[in-house]
Amino acid sequence: MPYPYLMMTLLFASLAVLAALDSSLASLNLLPWFNGLRWLRVHLITLGTLTELFFGLLPVLVAARARQARPRMRWDIWLVLNAGLLTLLIAIPLVNHALIFVGGTLVFIAALLLMKQLGELRGPRSEAKAANGRIFYLTGLAYLLLGIIIGTGLWLGWGEALRMSRPIEVHIHANNWGFMSLVFAGLLIDLYPSFAGRPLAWPRSIRPIYWMLTMAALLLVLGPWIPSQLFTVPGIILFLIATGWLLANVIKPLIGVPGAWGPGLWHLILSYVWIVAPVLVAPLILLEVTGFPGAGIELNAPQALIYGWVLQFGYAFLPYLFARLLLADQVARLGGTWFTVTTVNLGGVFLWASIFFAGQAAVLHGIAYGLWAVSLIPIVASLWRIARAGYSQMEDKGIAPAREQPSLAD
Repeated sequence: MPYPYLMMTLLFASLAVLAALDSSLASLNLLPWFNGLRWLRVHLITLGTLTELFFGLLPVLVAARARQARPRMRWDIWLVLNAGLLTLLIAIPLVNHALIFVGGTLVFIAALLLMKQLGELRGPRSEAKAANGRIFYLTGLAYLLLGIIIGTGLWLGWGEALRMSRPIEVHIHANNWGFMSLVFAGLLIDLYPSFAGRPLAWPRSIRPIYWMLTMAALLLVLGPWIPSQLFTVPGIILFLIATGWLLANVIKPLIGVPGAWGPGLWHLILSYVWIVAPVLVAPLILLEVTGFPGAGIELNAPQALIYGWVLQFGYAFLPYLFARLLLADQVARLGGTWFTVTTVNLGGVFLWASIFFAGQAAVLHGIAYGLWAVSLIPIVASLWRIARAGYSQMEDKGIAPAREQPSLAD
């Protein structure tokens, strides 16, 4: 069982609360001496919280879908990944190029090892064409490898060597529209029957959705790399169609179902608003519309995307997966409350408002991060409660409960 990954997920989620609070207080000039570290905050969520969860969860989930025995904990992957992440946490604030290279290389190796492990978890031929998330995970990890190369190269001048026009955008697009988008889609496909109690609306749509998301990510990576709108515009269209189709698969079976529309489901659905928003305004940026704050959007929209989409998606799934993995005797539910739904989305509204009202940008920015910080607290507190209860059960039984837990594919 991936207990060490769960504990690291919990650690990074807790640090994300402090990082958001730091940004809020610094923006409101309450802690002017503390220099907020924008990219470190982002990586606490992406490379920290969710990557730790993915590395621990995906082998268990893929093995369950392939009707194979639960894989053993791969300590080599865990050690290489966390050595890389901790090195990057030190290197990024210090802008130490040598350490950034070492950290990026270690995370790259860990991702390669995970891909190899997932590639070996094949099900019987009868299961090969079944709708499942394995191909989404493998392709998403391939985009993560690209994102690591480009992200590491941002500090080492590789962008110029690779003739990238806008390397930061290429890095963001590879990680968000490639890695995160595909892995999130795979999780929805694999776990939807468990938390919704019914299949997706159109299971046969999974393969075309996969190809559209994969091609959309490729085009959105090539767009700022070349640069050319001939890649970016089709990529945006493909992404919107695929995402809309995926969400329709999720929403349609639950229309009119009593009790289905709780905070957790709203977190999942509303999270996609914050990745669609920058996609919808991208044409205005590309056309350089007069008076439209394109530079401000390019600078700040990634923050709203990470907190509004990536983190909010985690609000629903983190408590659910913690409960499934640690509390086998309890019914797991999607995470979140109406308070977290309100505050996390208001944070996105205030962040976007700071882009268009430059005179009040610092205050609006501070309010946004303050809302994100307070929205994180109940989620992290629930993860601590689940972890504490789970480990208490393990101590009471005197054994690890891995064999007694239901399959994640059930």
